[in-house]
Amino acid sequence: MKIATYNVNGINGRLPVLLRWLEEEQPDIVSLQELKAPDEKFPEGAIRDLGYDAVWHGQKSWNGVAILSRVGKIHETRRGLPGDPDPTQSRYLEAAVNGILIGALYLPNGNPRPGPKFAYKLAWFDKLIEHAAGLYASGAPVVLAGDFNVMPTERDVYKPERWVDDALFAPEVRAAFSRLLEQGWTDAVRTIHPDETVYTFFDYFRNAFARNAGLRIDHFLLSPALRDRLLDAQVDLKVRGWEKTSDHAPVWIELADA
Repeated sequence: MKIATYNVNGINGRLPVLLRWLEEEQPDIVSLQELKAPDEKFPEGAIRDLGYDAVWHGQKSWNGVAILSRVGKIHETRRGLPGDPDPTQSRYLEAAVNGILIGALYLPNGNPRPGPKFAYKLAWFDKLIEHAAGLYASGAPVVLAGDFNVMPTERDVYKPERWVDDALFAPEVRAAFSRLLEQGWTDAVRTIHPDETVYTFFDYFRNAFARNAGLRIDHFLLSPALRDRLLDAQVDLKVRGWEKTSDHAPVWIELADA
């Protein structure tokens, strides 16, 4: 089973890119972030025409998450993160698909730091850690997939010295990610690529993609029930080079059958 996560940076403005990628790569399950569209503007028809079922949690102009599946019906289990400090922001969607529980998330950016946006990021992260603990304790096969807006280590960012004051690399945020992993979750991409430079985001400015000056902020966390089923994890870098594409590249994992 191939599961992907992709921050599309505006689903309607970049719909041709999304559809092309779906058609070429045919991931079985997809977590999408940053839809930037209210629920009624989600392009359900175009996605269903490619054979995907879909559920989504939209928001006008900002945020928004969705789950797609071409391997069975999506059974939504949760819309919104429990205890979200600002539930008006659409950042979390959870569903059971083909025997796996998918938590699709878009963690707040948090800039500028310090300030209310950074405080919200830390509060949201705390609530995610709290909810994830319950998912982990359930023993279910769970995947947390999305844009976490955090580079966990210096290895995950080009020229880390330039990011010391940024909310994506702040010590408090990296510590929160570590607390999440300490519950027992497996960082799928790092498991497959323990020593390699892997980036999932490249700014539109300063020719970042061509220079491979990126960040690893899109992550897959696996519960113990899925750890031994992990076969591969890769970044579809070519998609970042397409015309009118997102500043993120899709990331995917492959799991063996149960």
